Amino acid sequence: MNAFFQELFRAGIYKRTQGRIARQVTFAAIAVCLAAGLWQLSNSMIVFGPQWSLTVPAGLLLVGLWATYRIVNVPGFADFLIAVEAEMNKVSWPTRAELYRSSVVVLVTIFVLAMVLFVFDFFWGWVFKILGIL
Repeated sequence: MNAFFQELFRAGIYKRTQGRIARQVTFAAIAVCLAAGLWQLSNSMIVFGPQWSLTVPAGLLLVGLWATYRIVNVPGFADFLIAVEAEMNKVSWPTRAELYRSSVVVLVTIFVLAMVLFVFDFFWGWVFKILGIL
């Protein structure tokens, strides 16, 4: 745990040239979540006055962004993100036509199953109504 806190106060980047995209996307996702939470905090702190509703969340945002920047550069986590990016580079992505065909198949299947469930529901509702159960 001590090594983690020491890592938070360093300024260097671990394995600078590897896993850049995965680190940047992870940083951006965490930063957006942090900013959304602090926006809500700002809205709830308005009762303490406008100076507090802006100052405290802004300070927490700066601290949170620094911590997020350092977290994506902790050696263990950075190695994980490097490995994720390496695996993503191995993925064979579908073409636009393949994606379109697959999406159509999924949507048609969903609608067909929805119709089948509707018919079953309607049929069993009718049967139970005749039998006086419902």
